[in-house]
Amino acid sequence: MKIMSVDMGDARTGLAVCDKSEFLASPVTVIHEWNKTTLAQKVVDKAKELGVEQIVVGNPLNMDGSAGSRSQMCHDFADSLRSLCDIDVVMWDERNTTVTATHYLNVTDTRGKKRKNVVDAVAATIILETYLNYRKNSREV
Repeated sequence: MKIMSVDMGDARTGLAVCDKSEFLASPVTVIHEWNKTTLAQKVVDKAKELGVEQIVVGNPLNMDGSAGSRSQMCHDFADSLRSLCDIDVVMWDERNTTVTATHYLNVTDTRGKKRKNVVDAVAATIILETYLNYRKNSREV
């Protein structure tokens, strides 16, 4: 199944997608949008363009597993996506994905403006990779 992940931010939202075999997750784009209604429509449009069957929205839980205001905002965003399309939308724990993405970009020496433009797409890719690993491991059990 082709799946797209979303790393929602205040100004930039990263998107990643996997192939139909759910083997390879790749960054797609970063959407620069402050308005959450417009952002939701742009995400749905991209999902339809890519032919995805599921959208995974990163859920920024606190380190203790509790949900804060950012988590609620992402849940509200997921509800907006559900109201705009008939694609399955799920929430997925995204703790530490931006930190991991930043580490990856440090290793590849990606700096400055380029780094700012790709960190959210890399974070979305990490969200999708962890979700795909979960799906793979839960099927094998």
